[in-house]
Amino acid sequence: MLKANKKLPNEARRPGRPEGQTNLSEGILDAAEALFAEQGYAGTTLRQVAEKLGANPAMVAYYFKNKDNLFREVFTRRGHAISADRMERLATLKARRNHDLRDLVAAFIEPAASLYHDPQGRAFLRLHARLHMEPAELSFELRRLVHNESTHAYAKAFADLLPEMPVREVYQRLTLLIGAYLYAFSGTSRLDELLIEGDDDPIKGLLESTIAFGTAGMRSP
Repeated sequence: MLKANKKLPNEARRPGRPEGQTNLSEGILDAAEALFAEQGYAGTTLRQVAEKLGANPAMVAYYFKNKDNLFREVFTRRGHAISADRMERLATLKARRNHDLRDLVAAFIEPAASLYHDPQGRAFLRLHARLHMEPAELSFELRRLVHNESTHAYAKAFADLLPEMPVREVYQRLTLLIGAYLYAFSGTSRLDELLIEGDDDPIKGLLESTIAFGTAGMRSP
């Protein structure tokens, strides 16, 4: 059974952090991120995470206690950063007061798409793209926790620019936009296989294409 991620009082439950291990928790998160992205929640064990990192399994349990906590920490680490970046960009656009649909689509997509050029970032995008395959109570909880604020804020901003569109349809199209950019940038789209042989940069211009696609989709009657 999946359990809520309750914080434990450090002074009551854990000893001080071992010397020389200040970066180990980040290393554990990186290793777990890659494994969860490839194997999913059910297919990944704490022992596998430790083996990938070359650490003692007891250290993984020391920092994260169990797999539920570890998965939550992996997802929220980058997820919260993406949402915070989106909110900052939205605030900047609102301050300008002359933004259009393309500006909104770009501000929503770019914080996540920018992760593609980092191997760890791509692992997170793959993990995010397959989140719907994970236990529902876990995946829905994490999506609500990480994305609800920014998603509702952008839906309102789109609705303000599209006053004739029903709010329900704004959310439907925003959901399609999320699916499009995740598929495009998660490394699962087979774009490199579908393009003409010899094209050594299959994602060149992909961000602009995705923004244009999303803008057209939000604007279309």
